[in-house]
Amino acid sequence: MNERERFLACLNYQNFDRAPLRHFGAWPETVERWKKEGYDPEKPPFTLDRWDWYGNWFFPQPPFTRTVVEQTEKTILYVNHEGILLRERKDQPRSSMPQFVRFPVETRQDFRRFWKERMQPDLTSRIGPDWKEKLSAYRHRTVPLLIVADRWGGFFGPLRNLLGLEKLCLLFYDDPAFLEEMMEAEVQFIVEITDQVLAYTDIDVFGFWEDMAYRSGPLLGPALTRKYLLPRYRQVVEHLRRKGVKFFCLDSDGDISSLIPVWLDAGINILYPFEVQAGMDVVSVRKKYGKNLRMWFGLDKRAAIHGKKAIEAEMARVAPLVREGGYIPGPDHSFPPDVSYANFCFFMEALEKIL
Repeated sequence: MNERERFLACLNYQNFDRAPLRHFGAWPETVERWKKEGYDPEKPPFTLDRWDWYGNWFFPQPPFTRTVVEQTEKTILYVNHEGILLRERKDQPRSSMPQFVRFPVETRQDFRRFWKERMQPDLTSRIGPDWKEKLSAYRHRTVPLLIVADRWGGFFGPLRNLLGLEKLCLLFYDDPAFLEEMMEAEVQFIVEITDQVLAYTDIDVFGFWEDMAYRSGPLLGPALTRKYLLPRYRQVVEHLRRKGVKFFCLDSDGDISSLIPVWLDAGINILYPFEVQAGMDVVSVRKKYGKNLRMWFGLDKRAAIHGKKAIEAEMARVAPLVREGGYIPGPDHSFPPDVSYANFCFFMEALEKIL
């Protein structure tokens, strides 16, 4: 099978030669450690299935200019490409949490100005002047095409980028009309971009990005998610389904267990990454929700810290799901720096065996 045939057969619970091989990569510190232990980035030891995955088409455009406000010996305070003022550590900023100081939207006027200036569905600026040719070339593809609106395609995560978490959560009570104005603008933005894309090619998956849960549960409860977010998911899903899109994924870390019924009711049929340390278990989720829900990843990356026995036990846990279909296994996030290169290689070899 080619990569697209394998991908679609797996999602459709059809026969496949093997499940796709994927992983999230590794932290920058992890890569540096692996280099000292024999890893050559120019000669990766495993060949991953290719998925053509586009997410940055939905980011603010033009991006904000990076503007440094303050520096110390250890930290830097700057405005990033999304207009967020944040403070980061200078050492390994990609692997540590920043301090969020100020967000670009505080009022309705701020939002309307931001949206008018930076969230227009102009694919020439978002994809490039040859966007029609680029998309048309996918009509006869042999790899899956996933349009996953990373960080700016959802109804909680993107609003958090605009407002900050505390202000966003309070708006559900203090000013739901403002909240709904932003959500409706997001619906229209997604629809206008995807309509242009679908005029030149079909796509295999459209994806939302939320990251709206932490280790102990969701940042927004299921009742409010159902009241405010579900109608907007449905608008997008039903619109795209009429245009031939069959699969809809959603990305959220943390304990999402109480939100799964809402997302299923919205027509979303793929969830990931099923963060094990937050209590997510793909085996239990399959037993509870059946085959209507497809799942990606869900292997505990921490098993790669502890060695062969832990890795083999983790693979044995999910192997029946692989055989059943509708599940693409892989680590639930990037490999941290306490994973040795030898353990990473064993993890991937063990993963290949259950595919």
